Amino acid sequence: MDAGWDTRMVRQCMGKGVAMSETVKERSLMKGLIAGLIGGLVGTAAKVLAERLFPPHTHGEHEAHEVLVERVTGHSLSRGTGLRRPRSPVGFGAAAGAAYGALAEYFPVATAKEGASFGLALEALTHEEALPALGLAADPDDLTPRERTSEITSHVVYGWRRR
Repeated sequence: MDAGWDTRMVRQCMGKGVAMSETVKERSLMKGLIAGLIGGLVGTAAKVLAERLFPPHTHGEHEAHEVLVERVTGHSLSRGTGLRRPRSPVGFGAAAGAAYGALAEYFPVATAKEGASFGLALEALTHEEALPALGLAADPDDLTPRERTSEITSHVVYGWRRR
């Protein structure tokens, strides 16, 4: 037996008459990373589209990735500075997708609810914790219910996957 297989699971399945090929699959970190990266790019495109239909920021605030660009460059993204406003957080979306793909290879339970759970967890970690702590986004308590609903919805759209 391959050392990567969970031998307890194999023994349990064999005892129940279930074929090993039905329960144990080859795991590949690289496959998970690449599939997740591609899924992250597609998810980012879907999230951007969802945000165009249901914008999360109704008061003209900058997105977190725009604030980060302003901080790193030391220049405002307003017209006349020559800096182009980034359209979407493509790099973050691709990286989060790659992490999800790798996680799903080894912990399939992470794919619960067709990836929507991942989108919700990502929203909670970023928009409710990390970004406000870094000063890149407003505190969740300062958002209107509509803005919060839009953030949550767009992250569910990002995380949701099709088979």
